[in-house]
Amino acid sequence: MKFKSYLTIAFSLVSAAFAQAQKADTAQAIVHYKFSHIRDTTKRDTPYVENMVLLIGRNASVYKSYDYKMRQEQMRKSFTEQMNSGSTNLTFKSPGSLGTVNELFQFPNDKKFITKDVVGNSYLVEESMPAMTWKISTDTANFSGLSCQKATTHFKGRDYTAWFCPDLPYRAGPWKLNGLPGLIVEAYDTRKEVVFKFEGLDKVDPKAAALAAEPAPSMPGRTIVIGDISDGAKNANIIALPKNGIKATAKEVNDLRELRRKDPQAFMQMQMAAMQAQMGGNTVIRGSATSSTGGGLNGITSVNIQSSGASAKAAVMNNPLELPEKK
Repeated sequence: MKFKSYLTIAFSLVSAAFAQAQKADTAQAIVHYKFSHIRDTTKRDTPYVENMVLLIGRNASVYKSYDYKMRQEQMRKSFTEQMNSGSTNLTFKSPGSLGTVNELFQFPNDKKFITKDVVGNSYLVEESMPAMTWKISTDTANFSGLSCQKATTHFKGRDYTAWFCPDLPYRAGPWKLNGLPGLIVEAYDTRKEVVFKFEGLDKVDPKAAALAAEPAPSMPGRTIVIGDISDGAKNANIIALPKNGIKATAKEVNDLRELRRKDPQAFMQMQMAAMQAQMGGNTVIRGSATSSTGGGLNGITSVNIQSSGASAKAAVMNNPLELPEKK
């Protein structure tokens, strides 16, 4: 596909009507998982590891990176402190990789599964809820005081074992796993190349959970954007699609990634212009792994984002999470 075609797709997506969000839900429980994935089979002793979290409400759930959110907060705090101090030269040392930016939403009542895919802006890719055929056994196990039962299934090229808790009536689980009569507490594939290890369960205070989401405070004309701010809510227990999420197909999002790979500078300029339009003309500076400088931000003359380490070599991925089905 020619570069001009990429731009046509990019601009048509940005100018498209924003997705109408599903009704916001509030988490009743928060489940923590340690996710590990052997992405490179030549280095089985060094799997990719990330702390993930599953927020479960009455009618929806969302699975996302806990590490990503924590590192985002660190970055915002650093910039806010420098801005409040009156500094005109903002500097931040990035902690390196922020983690997984995508968020996976499940809406069981509507049989919808929506991926919030961040490629500059937030794009919403909708599909039907993944259908899984589970075989429930009589085997039981205990995970941190939770009595669980064993179930197995085949999904996306792998055979999975899951342990679910019938006493917790949430038909949800980590990643895309779902459909059991209870919360999926722990899961792994046969070769232990993909593991969702249970790290704890937080029950949300109903009174605190009843609070409505409020927009995050902003400084007119001085908007610093680090990572994705599409949720922008004070209440972290709210489960809601981003109000400015743009409907897209998986192919369109992949085409945008290809545009970013081929011409990062043109892609960034396009994204910044689009976000300025969305935010009513506020200036937006988005962080990256390399140093960047901008000017004209109400007295702020430069923003310098420095990577904490050397440029990372592209990670080898010869064992993706979703494998092709054998014919």
